[in-house]
Amino acid sequence: MPEEENKKTIVVRLPRVNIWMVFTLVLAVVLVLGLSGILPIFRTTGMFVLGSSDAAKKAVDYINENLVQTGSVTLKSVEEVGGMYKITTTYQGQEIPVFLTKDGKYLFVSEPFDITKEVTTTTTTKPDIKASCEQITKKDKAELEAFVVSYCPYGVQMQRILNEVVKNIPSLAANIKVRYIGSIENGKITAMHGDKEATENLRQICIREEQADKYWKYVGCFIKAGNTDSCLTEASIDKTKLDSCMTDPNKGVKYAQQDFDLQDEYGITGSPTLILNGDGVSEFNFGGRTAEAVKTLLCCGFISEPSVCSTQVSTQQAATSFSETYATGSSSSGTC
Repeated sequence: MPEEENKKTIVVRLPRVNIWMVFTLVLAVVLVLGLSGILPIFRTTGMFVLGSSDAAKKAVDYINENLVQTGSVTLKSVEEVGGMYKITTTYQGQEIPVFLTKDGKYLFVSEPFDITKEVTTTTTTKPDIKASCEQITKKDKAELEAFVVSYCPYGVQMQRILNEVVKNIPSLAANIKVRYIGSIENGKITAMHGDKEATENLRQICIREEQADKYWKYVGCFIKAGNTDSCLTEASIDKTKLDSCMTDPNKGVKYAQQDFDLQDEYGITGSPTLILNGDGVSEFNFGGRTAEAVKTLLCCGFISEPSVCSTQVSTQQAATSFSETYATGSSSSGTC
C-alpha cells in the first residue's frame, strides 16, 4: 500500500475490472466524446427503448468490434437495474458487468451511482508500510493477516507461501490468518473475479472459522489444481457443517463481513496484501515472495522472537496460480 496521510473518504464500491484496463481507458474516451456530441457511441434504429435481448446483443457487438483488442467477450446475462440494462459479460475467465441505457446510446463500465440514496462516509486509515524489522510494532503474540482472493494467481501464490511456512513450522499457524477481499450486496458475497470466486472465498472462510484444524490441509490441496471436491475429501471436511455455514447468514456471511470490515479499515485494494500487528508490511522488503521472507517478516512482529524463527524455510520464489509444486523456476510479483 502506498504511503499516504489519513483522510476522510467516501466509500463507493465499483466492480473490479483489472483485466480490462485498456478496455476501460478506451471506453472512457469514447464515452466522453459521445456525451460531448462529438462521437455518438450508438445510433438508435428508430426504437426509443430496446428490448433486453437486443440491448445485450448491441452492447456485446459494440465491445467486440471497437474495444477488445484480443479475443472476445460473450454474454452471460442481462437484467434491468435502475432504469438501465445490466449486461454481464465474460472475458478471459472473468465476469464483467457493463451498463447500457435503454435507448441503446450510452455504455458504462462502472455501476451507475444512485444519487437519491444517502451517502455514507467513513474514515479510512491506511497504515504506513514498515520497511524494516525495527519499524514493525511488536506484540507478545504477533499476527500476520494476508488479504487475498481465491482465484487471483498472486493470492494463490501467497497462500502457497504461507502453507509452506505452516508445513515446516506448524506452531506459527496460530500467528497467521488468511482474510478475504470482497463485499456483501443484498446478503450475498461478491468478489472481484465473479461468483465462482465469491463462493470459494466463502467456503475457505467457513473452513477457517469452523474447521480451523483442517484449513491448511484444504488450502494445501486447493492451491495445486483448484479442485474443490477432491480437496474437501482429502482434508476430511465435514461437508454438512460446511454447507450449514455457507447458507446460514448468521455464520458464513457474518464471518466474511468481519474480513471486509478490516479490509475497509486498512484500505486494502489488492490481493495479496499483508498486515502485521496492524502495520502495513511488504514481503519485498524482506526478500520477496518466498517462504523464508514471509517467515522472517512475521518473526519481526514478536517482542520475544520464538526459537522456531531460526528454522529456515524455502528461499525460492513461489509459483503463481495453481501449481503442483512450490516453485516453478520463475515467479511474478503482481497483484490482482
